[in-house]
Amino acid sequence: MDPGFTAEQDGIRRTLRELLHKRCGPEELRAALDTPAGHDRALWTALAEQLGLPGLALPEAYGGVGCPLADLALAAEETGRALAPSPLLATSVLAAPLILALGTPAQRAGLLPRICDGTLTAALAVPAPALATALALTGPPDGDWSGGGRAGGVQARLVQGAWRLYGEAAQVLDGHSAGTLVVAAHTGGYARSRTLLFLVAGDAAGLVRTRQTALDATRPQARVQLRDVRAELLGGEGVGSEESGVLAALARIGDVAASFLACEAVGAAGRALERTVGYLGQREQFGRVIGSFQAVQHRLADVYVQVQAARSAAYYAAWAMGGPGGPDGRADSGDSGGSGGSGNGERVGGLALAQALEALRCAAAEGVQLHGGIGFTWEHEAHLSFKRAAGDDLLFGPVHRLRARAAEMSRLFERTEVPV
Repeated sequence: MDPGFTAEQDGIRRTLRELLHKRCGPEELRAALDTPAGHDRALWTALAEQLGLPGLALPEAYGGVGCPLADLALAAEETGRALAPSPLLATSVLAAPLILALGTPAQRAGLLPRICDGTLTAALAVPAPALATALALTGPPDGDWSGGGRAGGVQARLVQGAWRLYGEAAQVLDGHSAGTLVVAAHTGGYARSRTLLFLVAGDAAGLVRTRQTALDATRPQARVQLRDVRAELLGGEGVGSEESGVLAALARIGDVAASFLACEAVGAAGRALERTVGYLGQREQFGRVIGSFQAVQHRLADVYVQVQAARSAAYYAAWAMGGPGGPDGRADSGDSGGSGGSGNGERVGGLALAQALEALRCAAAEGVQLHGGIGFTWEHEAHLSFKRAAGDDLLFGPVHRLRARAAEMSRLFERTEVPV
């Protein structure tokens, strides 16, 4: 497909690539991973001040840029190229749209402006390993993943007019450093069993957060323990107490996240292929550069075709969620709360993500192999791309379940009655 980017979209991508090239090279990336936060706070500040990236798709009424959601997804291709560790996914893709969609006017006014200017980060906490399920990427939206009325997950109780949370959530993206947590909790027992979302301050009493060792170090994760923690119901006792609205919002955000992740994976796959091609054009064997061998060229051609197909799918997914009319749709600037979902009714993010993750895995694996001995070492960049592919597959997949869900939603395998 011909994406036909606007001048504004090209400008965002170009400026972001230049900034990341200067501030997020291989050495800077490794240094950021070793910090307690797991990302470079100075880079995050620069992204907020120079580009307005945290609030790119948030309404101008809250200090955001007011761009279409498609612009945020397309920007992800550049962050994926650099494998930039940042709270962008956790804050601007998962948490902020939920606050915008479900929050009360006071909650939105208190949190979204600080998210837009980069002074506040947020994270979505759901019981592990249920993130893909909660976002309706690998199954239908229901609330059983939050605890289902049984022990486990996170439980919420209303005690003397105040909500208290108990339980644990693991694999919370950037949960150890987020200033605000959006916590999915089960409440009501068996009588009124439902899943609701709650706001928890990062410094709340009884909240214990520990950074976990993750396969992909560029996506820091945390274990969040809630020990009688005071919380605020997202949306208040009106819309916030209706499970159907909460689950529908999570499903819409899931499609946005899948489109974002697909573009990010395409960027990482494209960079991995470029790195491999560059190396094969310099490395000599048997008196010839390796890239001149036909067998090697065939392998690279296969990777190129797969990456281009994934890029087309990712761009289409970004276009589909851009709003009415495609990528020209704008974020809602009023107080009614945006849905954060697909503007034209299509939900193709999961399928695009499956295609992109497979392309990234292929490009990263071939990169490791074709770099020879150096490709297997810790000092080389190749393993970072491979771990990103594997890590995202574990968090948001696996690929075959993403495709199965897409087939289910499109009713691909439903039996139809053939008239006699």
